[in-house]
Amino acid sequence: MADTPLTARDYPIAETSPDDVTGNRGKALSSLTMEAVLSGDISMEDLRITPRALEQQAEISKSVGRSTLAKNFERAAEMAQIPQDEVMAIYELLRPGRAASKDSLLDVAQKLRDELNAPLLADFIEEASRFYEMRGLFQKRY
Repeated sequence: MADTPLTARDYPIAETSPDDVTGNRGKALSSLTMEAVLSGDISMEDLRITPRALEQQAEISKSVGRSTLAKNFERAAEMAQIPQDEVMAIYELLRPGRAASKDSLLDVAQKLRDELNAPLLADFIEEASRFYEMRGLFQKRY
């Protein structure tokens, strides 16, 4: 695909540019066959969405004026690079009544920014911490 931003004309990418759709191990979409799965040539890593695919979806969303959706895709692209156990720990912490204090969320945001290369997610967690504080959601509920 060219270096120009994607637009609605490029959607769905799997149909408009199938050779450009690859998994984390570089396998092309066309190689994801039942035969390849049964032979053990395909792993879960080949089936997971890639940060690149999510960034492409963000570009398309921006091109049609869906900036909020684009931001969600951009955060998801960062999240796709974070180990699953970290994602689940953050998810659990964001459930109302699970974080002990604003500082616990701010610590997660700092880790996202400093160690996990996820500044957009860090901003999101910081924003959540302000709303949680405003709404009293740090009270231990469970």
